[in-house]
Formats: sequence, C-alpha cells, structure tokens
Amino acid sequence: MSTQIPDVLIIGGGLAGLSAAAALSPRRSTLVLESESALGYHSSGRSAAMFEAHYGPGPVQVLTQASEAHHRSNGYLSPRGMMLVAGPDQAEEFAADCAALSLTEIPVEQAVQMVPVLNPDAVGFAAYHDTAEDLDADRLLQDFAKVTRSHGGVIRTDAQVTAIRHSAADDLWEVEVTIGTGTGRTTETLRSRHIVNAAGAWADEIAALAGLPPIGLQPKRRSMARLPAPGGHDVTRWPMIMGVGECWYAKPDAGKLLVSPADADPVAPHDAYADDMVLAEGLARYEEMVTTPVTRVEHNWAGLRSFVADGVPVMGPDPDQPSFVWCAGQGGYGVQSSPAAGRLIADLITGELPEIDAATLAALSPGRVR
Repeated sequence: MSTQIPDVLIIGGGLAGLSAAAALSPRRSTLVLESESALGYHSSGRSAAMFEAHYGPGPVQVLTQASEAHHRSNGYLSPRGMMLVAGPDQAEEFAADCAALSLTEIPVEQAVQMVPVLNPDAVGFAAYHDTAEDLDADRLLQDFAKVTRSHGGVIRTDAQVTAIRHSAADDLWEVEVTIGTGTGRTTETLRSRHIVNAAGAWADEIAALAGLPPIGLQPKRRSMARLPAPGGHDVTRWPMIMGVGECWYAKPDAGKLLVSPADADPVAPHDAYADDMVLAEGLARYEEMVTTPVTRVEHNWAGLRSFVADGVPVMGPDPDQPSFVWCAGQGGYGVQSSPAAGRLIADLITGELPEIDAATLAALSPGRVR
C-alpha cells in the first residue's frame, strides 16, 4: 500500500485530465492515473482538432474563447478557414448554419476556386469564414504533461482504477489501482484529498465506483477516413469543408484529406472503431458534392464524443460529495476548450475565483443534471 497522499488524484490522462493537472500542479500535489499505456489514447488522440470560437453551446463558447490566448501564445494555432456547402434545395438549412457558425455567404464560383474538386452542378450555396484554425492537439497534450511534471506532478499510465472509497474519518479518498500489464500487474491503494473525474466516456463508471449517481453520460461514435489528396491536388491551403447540417466534413491533413460522416451514434464506452457502413454513407454524401470520386481509403478510425442530455460539459464538485470533482461530457469541444476548463477545475479545487462568469459556472455545474 502506498503512503503517498496527493492533494488531487486525477483519473484520466486525456486533455481533460492533463489540462487540469497542468493548472493544479503549481498549487497542489497532483497525481494523474491513465488506464491505457499512452496518454490521450481515446478521444483526445482521435480528434480533427479545430479551433472554432463559435462552435458549440453558449457555455462551451465561453470556455473556448477563454482558451484562445493560451493556444495562440503557445503557437498551437495555424490558419485553416471553414467553408459550408449545401445543395440547391437546402436554402433554409444553409441559412440556419450560416447564422449559427457566423459564416458569410460567398458565390459558388468562389468556393470552387478555393476547393477545385467542388462540383458546381451540385453545390447550390456556399459560405466561408477565415477565423477557424487548425489546432495542434498532440503538442497541446504533451505540453500539459510537461508542465505537470515540471511542478512535481506524477503521471502514471497502465493504471486501472478498480475501486474507490471515501473515508469519513479522515476525509480522504482511497483508490485501488491495478498497475502494469500482463503478469507484471500489481495492486496499490492510493489516497488523496480530492478526485477529479476526467475519465471521458467512462466517467459515469468512475462515479459508480465512488458510490455516486451518474450524470447520464452518453458516448457517441465519430468516424474518420484518411484519403489521398483528391485528383492529385495540393490541399494544403484548402479550408475545412462541411456539409449542411454537419452531415459530413473534410479537412486537409499532412497532404491528405480527412473525411468524416460526422456520425454521432450512441454506443457503450469502448475502444472505438469505424463502422464500415456508416463510413461508406458519409463518404457518399461527400462524393455528392465533388467531382473526384473516392477510390481508396488509406486508413480509418473512430473516437468517442461523450455528452449529457443538454450537450453542455459537466464541470465542478459533485453535489453529494464536493471533494469529487467532475470534468466530463466535453462532447466534440474538449480540445479547443481544454486550457480554460483545466484552469476552472483548478480554481474550484483551490478556492480561487474562477475567470468564468457565474451564469456559465451554473450552466456547467454537476448539480443541474441531478
């Protein structure tokens, strides 16, 4: 049994957990446990990784906009732009998407000049803005880990939490953890003053281990295919392209093109993989808008985006046990909002005044889903 008693034990080594660890480690002793052998193995490592300040519900936009300075000052952002395309019979849906995403309508001819594979006979409407940017999610995650370690924080991988108990006698959490893999596994019992539940799609399962009610988290699969650059074009300067109603999207990546069906199928927490039929249907929707057919998929994968009923993340102390702090339900917004989310979790634990306004704090609070 370990005698180490960190102030904060964070369960989950993705961007949610590591952003909180980076903000907490200068102020409190911090330990991160990640069940996989690598950090960011699930959703954080499988994201299309865009920074779009107007994407998501209001509280998400607040967190995203509060994260921009961190992203920009560390050089994580690079120009990309976003384009919306719609068929001639989709005027109403097109107008709604333009308003929601602050896009400006452009002539179809201009859209084809920007993305030469667009089919002018299929695209009836197009819109664009240049404020959407690529976000280097891998470097962001690795830098959070470096900051955590530089302040004495400890990060342990291959650390599977199997039991959680709260001791009322000394107001400490006891967390049983299986460390390692295969025949080299050992079991330890760790103690801490606070727990941060940043376990992604598994956050409700962690709460159940702690004897706390769930927040109604629903993981949803998002699939992706990597294609060769269509028609041999240089896609480097192409914007991210989205079908109306977010029924598909395409994004340049290292000279290739990532295409997603933008699926959001409810699934149980698991190591996600793409569904062949869903991927084929999404690629067909993409093909309807372009002149170059898909002849080869180089690679495909999927990740889980987890939501509660209202689609807003759940961040803050559990109403039944305040030393158990939620950082879950980020949906598809966790990468771009992670710096501000991590600072918020740290402020709530250390008792400092959060930068986020009171209305947003209430909208994020776990109490709203109970």
